[in-house]
Amino acid sequence: MTLSQIISTIDDIAWGPVMLLLLVGTGFYLSLRMGFLQFSHIPYWWKNTAGKLFDKHQAGKGEVTPFQALTTALAATVGTGNIAGVTGAIFIGGPGAVFWMWVAALVGMMTKYSEVLLAVKYRERNAKGDWVGGPMYYIKNGLGKNWAWLGSVFAVLAALAAFGIGNATQVQSIADAINNAIDSFTPNAASTFSFLGSDVRVSTFVIGCIVAAFVALVILGGIKRIGQVTEKLVPFMAVVYIIAALIVIFVNISHIGKVFAMIFQGAFNPTAAVGGAIGITIMTSMKKGVGRGCFSNEAGLGSAPIAHAATSETDPVKQGLYGIFEVFMDTIVICTLTSLTVLSAYCAGSIDITWGSGGNGSNVAAAMSSVLGSKLGALIIAVCLSLFALSTILSWSLYGTRCCEYIFGHKSVRVYQVLFICFIIIGATMSLADAWNLADALNGFMAIPNLIALLALSGVTIKLTKEHMGANAKK
Repeated sequence: MTLSQIISTIDDIAWGPVMLLLLVGTGFYLSLRMGFLQFSHIPYWWKNTAGKLFDKHQAGKGEVTPFQALTTALAATVGTGNIAGVTGAIFIGGPGAVFWMWVAALVGMMTKYSEVLLAVKYRERNAKGDWVGGPMYYIKNGLGKNWAWLGSVFAVLAALAAFGIGNATQVQSIADAINNAIDSFTPNAASTFSFLGSDVRVSTFVIGCIVAAFVALVILGGIKRIGQVTEKLVPFMAVVYIIAALIVIFVNISHIGKVFAMIFQGAFNPTAAVGGAIGITIMTSMKKGVGRGCFSNEAGLGSAPIAHAATSETDPVKQGLYGIFEVFMDTIVICTLTSLTVLSAYCAGSIDITWGSGGNGSNVAAAMSSVLGSKLGALIIAVCLSLFALSTILSWSLYGTRCCEYIFGHKSVRVYQVLFICFIIIGATMSLADAWNLADALNGFMAIPNLIALLALSGVTIKLTKEHMGANAKK
């Protein structure tokens, strides 16, 4: 067995049926224990999240506002997976993958809620005076110092995964999206040159340098600057993408009924939904849908609570509600819009789908181009993919930094940040397929120590939730 095959096998285990069952099972268990809060208290959590997005908040030293904490976490979760990843899940798993993606998100809302709540409950100040938190801290401070080693396991996995999932894969997505847009305007105009022994598009190297410079300006300014950038970047990129997707869906509105029929039929009878395509089973549909849902919204992986821990909000439950909203926006809204855009264009006969094959962002671009024109469609996808990926890089730089700090102390922060910035250029110009798979596996394995902590500390989560809801739910 070659190294590539070994890494691929590890990746399959990390995102295999057992892991997906653990992620969904934990979400269902927490939902059950808290009376399915995400459904029973919709008006309350909506009023205290979406209803307060534009409220003025003041953040002290080492803090960010609740909205900035939300956008920093959303910057990581709303990434290329919402476009390319969702399309790939549909192409391989059939339309039914969308249904299972929804299932994963609906129970994942309470997983993310619990993560954020515990991150605020057990956070602490670092040497610089900043709030720091996340799985490593609620493991150490919630389960006790004898469990600190488990927090270190999480921190090591996350710090390493950040170089792949939150760095190399993202900057390559930016380069590809921009080059594809350039090609749509000026086909075959780009030249190549040799760098590190491989032919690389000139723009790829340049883009890597530009992204690295921008990221350096932001992350070297600390958590407050990251929050200030993401609170402007995330709403803009989300609005652009949502509007473009809605235009395509509206033009193809006569086919929406058929799209939903394909989704629900495909969840339980994939072959019938796609006209007898061979190789798509219920298990394939379920695995791709659940896997993409969990990977996209990161519920259970333990990354997002690192950003939420820096909030100026002192009530763990109030910040936890943003975890519910985060999953809602990422999966129920943005991933669903991607799905409807592609499937409605397919039903309208505007694009072709080879079921059982991989899909990517170019398929979404084709769906948008069928309505908006080839140049505008390619440009919108290039802008959205680039902004999605850039925001993910910013957030994962924070995650990796906090994890490195937990292991080696505050003095290691600057070293990690410099390495992270340098790796952006390397990642943009090299083929890193094996590194991506390994980072993907590390990203999945992060969930194990996090899920152990969520289940072990579920009593704390339930107690704080009941106390808060008893006192505030009727307000």
